[in-house]
Amino acid sequence: MKKQAYHHGNLRQALVEAGLSLARDGGPRAVVLRGASREAGVSHNAAYRHFEDREALLAAVSHRCMEELGTLMNLRLSAVTETAEPSRSWTRLDTLGRAYVEFARTEPGWFQTAFSATGTHALPLPEASEAAPHPFLLLTQCLDDLTEARAVPADRRHGSEYAAWSAVHGLSHLLIDGPLRQLPEQEVQLALDVTLSVISRGL
Repeated sequence: MKKQAYHHGNLRQALVEAGLSLARDGGPRAVVLRGASREAGVSHNAAYRHFEDREALLAAVSHRCMEELGTLMNLRLSAVTETAEPSRSWTRLDTLGRAYVEFARTEPGWFQTAFSATGTHALPLPEASEAAPHPFLLLTQCLDDLTEARAVPADRRHGSEYAAWSAVHGLSHLLIDGPLRQLPEQEVQLALDVTLSVISRGL
């Protein structure tokens, strides 16, 4: 990302975009006010007019990274062409999981940053009214669709989003910064296939 000259009214957004660029290359540790100020082409002191500290900037960048993840997942969902239920909803659930792992592997810096906000700045679960596609909302909607299509019993639906999200999130971390990061591609696909199959069978 090229440095941008500051124009009145857009400094906060410029700093967030600068932080997004830093996160892409270096993960959450790279998101610091001084670095974002330098990327945005403004003084370090100017950044404090919009972010009280580094944690506040990191939270804003984390939110943007989560939006990037949701955008990719939504894009992959839009490519699903099946219309018959429940096959459509099962395919959508599988597609969500694959897109999640795809994002983690292709954008590890953003993926790690998306979940890095802590303390008072920790990102809450999204409200259903949020406009941007959020991974959690996309997942819950897909599971609701499966229940509506009577593919998943109603008594198994409650809370199933936590188990499904945990399984795919855990696999993603194991693949990008855990003991599975050196797996051959064929084994990566096997791990993903089995994980998604276990999720579906559990439902």
